[in-house]
Amino acid sequence: MSRESSQTLERNLLNPRTNVEREIATLGPRFHNLHLPGDVQTAPDHPLGDFPRYKWQQMMPYVPQDLHGCQALDIGCNAGFYSFELAKRGAVVTAIDTGARYLSQASWAAQKLQVAGKIHFQLMDVYDLAALGRNFDLVLFLGVFYHLRYPLLGLDIVTSVTHGTLFFQTLTIPQEGRLECPRNLSIMERERMLASAWPKMAFIEHSLEGDPTNWWVPNPAAIEAMLRSSGWQSLQSLGGEIYLCRDRSVGLPMGSRPDLLKNPNSGKGE
Repeated sequence: MSRESSQTLERNLLNPRTNVEREIATLGPRFHNLHLPGDVQTAPDHPLGDFPRYKWQQMMPYVPQDLHGCQALDIGCNAGFYSFELAKRGAVVTAIDTGARYLSQASWAAQKLQVAGKIHFQLMDVYDLAALGRNFDLVLFLGVFYHLRYPLLGLDIVTSVTHGTLFFQTLTIPQEGRLECPRNLSIMERERMLASAWPKMAFIEHSLEGDPTNWWVPNPAAIEAMLRSSGWQSLQSLGGEIYLCRDRSVGLPMGSRPDLLKNPNSGKGE
């Protein structure tokens, strides 16, 4: 589920010289470029640059400096970059991924960064989140949505365990302009959905960027519509395909699967 990574974007450390660099290479290849003590980086030649640090810098002004007492969830944590940043601010973090290699990278780095006691790494799929039986104050759902075969179900489940704030990010397709969609559309007006600004997602039958787990790519209008549909009443675009979501509705979305969702009326997680 650290799905934002694909084989063509991962990198391994070349020509390791020190023991730490050899450990980095042994656990590779890597998608997150982590900055470790001693000015060591885990993927300094990343094709996307200093990733995901530059995405974090877009989110950072909206994350409280003091997160003591905060229960945070990092979905698709990969090598743990975002989990580490939240833990440094005092949060207790649950970090999940379906990739055992990524969790090994994250656990190793947590020791190097001395935050291991604040983060619980768990091999888990987003569809199983409700089984945790708890809510979270702050949730990161970054770079995972478009890797889900059932994306709206995944979003509903994530929303159901989010007690406070959700940061959401996904790959997008271009969109021209904005459009106020009607509350109801006649079946005879279906051509209106061909407009660039109509909420829509492209389906990928085979592969994108060499990754067969890339399934859906929405336009920005679809992202905002799906977030509202899942119950988020306050949306703020932070740029870089990142959305800050607040004020979750207590009701269940129409057509949702209550049997798979955490009870939205339950109290704050432990």
